[in-house]
Order: sequence, then C-alpha cells, then structure tokens
Amino acid sequence: MNVNALGQLASWIDFCQYRLMSIQTAEPMTEPQACCSPLVTQAMDSAEAEDLSRLLKALADPVRLRLLSMIGAASGGEVCVCDLTDAFELTQPTISHHLKVLREAGLIASERRGTWVYYRLLPAAMDRLAGLFTPKVAA
Repeated sequence: MNVNALGQLASWIDFCQYRLMSIQTAEPMTEPQACCSPLVTQAMDSAEAEDLSRLLKALADPVRLRLLSMIGAASGGEVCVCDLTDAFELTQPTISHHLKVLREAGLIASERRGTWVYYRLLPAAMDRLAGLFTPKVAA
C-alpha cells in the first residue's frame, strides 16, 4: 500500500476538519462550500467494482497484509518464500495459500528458481490501490 497516499489522505482530512471547525460564522451559509476536492470524479461501473473488490478481499486478512508489506519492503524488490515463512507461526502450506490468494488477485507475481519461489509486488496493482486514496482532478 502506498504510504504517501495514506499520509496525504490523513493530512487532507485534518485540514478539512480544521477548516470546518475553526472558521465558523454566526450567519448561516447560503451555498454549500467544499473544503476538499473529491476522491473520485465519477462513480465506478459494476465491472470495475467487481474487479476492485477482488483486490480488497485479498487484502482483508492480516496475514496477507503482512505478507504484502514484507514483499514490498524487501531489498531488491523481491523476497524468497523461505524468508516469509519464518516470520509467521503458521505452516508452510498456509503461507503458500495466502501467497496464492495474493497472486490470483493480481497483487504479486512469482518466479520459481530451483527449489524456491520468489515473490515481487506488481506495480500496476499497487498504483490502482493507491489511486483509491488519491484525489482525481476533474478534466
């Protein structure tokens, strides 16, 4: 998950809350005023919602979130499954199942090298997730 996008979202929320709470007038406002740009410019269609829900379902597990963050934080951009299994008190087949869910969701890619499998993040999927929290500028 893109930490910068989450940080930006938090600062925008803080800014909006500060603006609304600190600048209050005694007179009622005649027109609604927006303090922040919207996160999206249009609603997503059902196909896009279905596709995105698969990504979010894959992330809706603490073990998979940790695996994804470990893969993303690995030096060289990839990590061996042997390094991932040691970080959990889970069996190797359970870790493999979680990695399969992430791979089938299109969040990670894998490459077998001899006995071991190496995993890396897929940048397009990370950008798509980060885009959920990045305001879009209307064209």
